[in-house]
Amino acid sequence: MTRLTAAFVLASACALQAQGTGTPAPTALTTVPERTAYRETSRYEDVMAFMRAADAASPLIHLTTFGYTTEGRALPLAIVGDVAEATPEAVKASGKLRIYIQGNIHGGEVEGKESAQTLLRAIAGGAHPEWMKTMVLLVAPIYNADGNERIALTNRGLQYGPIGGMGVRPNAQGFDLNRDHMKQDSPEARSMAKLFNDYDPHVGIDLHTTNGTRHAYHLTYSPPLNPNTDAGIIGLLRNEWLPHVSAQVRAKHGWEYFYYGNVPGQAGPGGGPRGWYTFEHTPRFNNNYIGLRNRFALLSEAYSYLTFEDRIRATDYFLEEALGFASANADRIRDAVTAADAASIAGTTQSVRARFHKGGELRILMGEVEEHRHPYTGRPMLLRTNVVTPETMTDYSTFESAMDETAPSAYYMPPVLIEGNAMQNARLLGALADKLAAHGIRFTRLTADEQVAVETFAISANTQRERPFQEHRMRTLEGAWQPAAMTTLPAGTIAIPVSQPLGRIVFYLLEPRSDDGWVTWNVLDAVLGEAVKTYPILRKR
Repeated sequence: MTRLTAAFVLASACALQAQGTGTPAPTALTTVPERTAYRETSRYEDVMAFMRAADAASPLIHLTTFGYTTEGRALPLAIVGDVAEATPEAVKASGKLRIYIQGNIHGGEVEGKESAQTLLRAIAGGAHPEWMKTMVLLVAPIYNADGNERIALTNRGLQYGPIGGMGVRPNAQGFDLNRDHMKQDSPEARSMAKLFNDYDPHVGIDLHTTNGTRHAYHLTYSPPLNPNTDAGIIGLLRNEWLPHVSAQVRAKHGWEYFYYGNVPGQAGPGGGPRGWYTFEHTPRFNNNYIGLRNRFALLSEAYSYLTFEDRIRATDYFLEEALGFASANADRIRDAVTAADAASIAGTTQSVRARFHKGGELRILMGEVEEHRHPYTGRPMLLRTNVVTPETMTDYSTFESAMDETAPSAYYMPPVLIEGNAMQNARLLGALADKLAAHGIRFTRLTADEQVAVETFAISANTQRERPFQEHRMRTLEGAWQPAAMTTLPAGTIAIPVSQPLGRIVFYLLEPRSDDGWVTWNVLDAVLGEAVKTYPILRKR
């Protein structure tokens, strides 16, 4: 899927007009980068205008929204496929593979936003009709719309353009939206979770742009990284899907794609050996969160020091090959999701904390850059050269468990979490129930007192970081679950079964020693003072 030329756009528009589908002006289906010789990226209103034009141009494209940003911008969503309308019911009734494509989670990483628009144009122009037989695409080009609008020439430092500037990493609250999927402090994160609950896509594709390491890859990618991700999902991604993307791009375009990694200075994180290190395993990251929802997740990172045009092209190529594989293997992908949803993790060993896994030796293509000057600020910009230097280094692109726990069959949140304050208890329990529902987690409330053999967690250490992260002083508990004892759980207790499709998210949120759960993000701080020696949530084996 190379970007359509202006001539092709015009020809497509004429053909669509002949079919009676309506024709926008030829410029309506060219992007801002194309109209400005790649000097500028699109603003929110540009994206909205483009999506409206694509909707008008093709009966395969249905424009809707899926939520709001902090500043009240509606988040646009194009439903692309042979469906009657853009509703979740119509999309799911199609029986086809559903793929969510998201750009711009970081407002300065704009290539995915532009590539998502050119994907819509290609389909409006008649490209890839075979995809429409097997798939429905849910395309959200501008997820962090508020961050996108904070354009400045000095954002993203040494990146090579666009010289007209780009947005910023955080949203309008100052949150990194790619750290918000578990705590869901932002309306954007809750909007995305609602989209997954409503449309239930089988696959999520998250489009980024790199920082830092001067390697020689045109694009890097990643599957989910949390060790608790379903093995069938990871196996298909690592053994077939992502290698297919690399092989196809190399054969067609001569460009190199590989697993995401960085070479941090002369040593790895914490002073470890020089190696190829991926990003974190925690499900606060979009890719890992989608994986723990039992869905396929593919992250792409266009290389910062390519030209702006080539970064978009690299993302185009990634989407074309990833979607081509998905279309050809739609039944297998759907079956793997169904199997993951049906397989309960109750009684199995799961990780609550993880560390880098030291793999074998990798041949990594390192690269070089040359310095240019921004024509309007005079600041340096770095441009990739064609120098490629293979280097053998240690593989740290996966994770292994650093602390295990056996997943229970259920968790319980009693209605009395704080002694002596009925109103505060009701408010806290209501807030916790809302957080579960926002993820799409199934739970019930006991309608009568019940005798249940439950375990309690005895706290031996309770610490908080001094410095805030994402406006939270992250908390860590140490301790151990005690042997089960028969306990009367009063009516109103919230019961959360682990045997449900989102069981992996349930486990990671509610386990007290989890490195990315409610304890981490201060959700339970009202009942976790220093004097408290028992975790307030109970569980049943």
